[in-house]
Amino acid sequence: MSQQAEPHENVQLKKLNTLCVSATAKHYTDVASLNELRLALAWAQDKGQKTLVLGSGSNLVFAGDFHGLVIRMQIAARYWEQVDDTGATLVLGAGENWHDAVLYAAGAGYRGIENLALIPGTAGAAPVQNIGAYGVELCDTLISVTALDRDSNQLVCIDNSECGFAYRDSLFKRSPGRYIITEIRLRLSRSKPLQLGYKDIEDYLGGAIAQDLNALTVAEAVMAIRRRKLPDPEIIPNVGSFFKNPVVPVEQFNHLQARYPDVVGYPQSNTVKLAAAWLIDQSGWKGYRNARVGVHNRQALVLINHSGGTGRDVLELAAEIRKSVQERFGVTLEMEPGVVGG
Repeated sequence: MSQQAEPHENVQLKKLNTLCVSATAKHYTDVASLNELRLALAWAQDKGQKTLVLGSGSNLVFAGDFHGLVIRMQIAARYWEQVDDTGATLVLGAGENWHDAVLYAAGAGYRGIENLALIPGTAGAAPVQNIGAYGVELCDTLISVTALDRDSNQLVCIDNSECGFAYRDSLFKRSPGRYIITEIRLRLSRSKPLQLGYKDIEDYLGGAIAQDLNALTVAEAVMAIRRRKLPDPEIIPNVGSFFKNPVVPVEQFNHLQARYPDVVGYPQSNTVKLAAAWLIDQSGWKGYRNARVGVHNRQALVLINHSGGTGRDVLELAAEIRKSVQERFGVTLEMEPGVVGG
């Protein structure tokens, strides 16, 4: 890196993760361009330092300090391509705030990502987790991802079909550290039917006729629903849903349903997706608090850091919850956020 861009040393990351846990980066730098990213990676390689690319820290648990270089992604870009009567392609730099981009698109009259309003994080992190909510996933609109392939040190364009998308999963998640996303492209529509099938949305809109709605009204409904059910990380530190909804064979679901008639499940082709929140709630964890961390009292999927807990405090609570659900239901919960440091 150039002399002017030397990384900072021993930087506190508490304000750079939505769980608000204390952790120190041995080295830290912001990058606002591909060139700055390359320079940061070259510096780390020269110094023998491992790296962590950080967006908004909204899907991450710091189990301790990070003994390497933290690179905070700040590449900004937001513009339209291939605009025609049917829709347009929205291009987003990896450092763009995801929720702001959703409102930007909806306000311009484009449909496709309005159900993903108020999901915290950056555009570059969205494909890693294949973010989703209320019947919509990022993969439904994503055309391609531009990323720096660290194996070849080349900038590559990865089409949707090559991203290996699945429920809260992707090629990028399965190959941690290899690809650093710099830009994403989304194809949005002016007339695509709005996704209104989720009960929460139906209840909130009160039977409104679909033709009278637009992307912005749906985004606003999603925002209101999420704010009613989920805590604001700036007020109550959290990383959103802490566990994935487990997917089980139909036979296993039938056995569960025989024992627990109220079990919540969503049938898929040959499997059933269980509601992790229901499993956690039925195991007695909803609203639980110890001295530092706990489970939100309105959404059992959300672990909260209410009194200065550490990442290890959160992970220990998560382990207790997983054990409890496993013992009661024979179902293994998988964490959504990544764990780094320590």
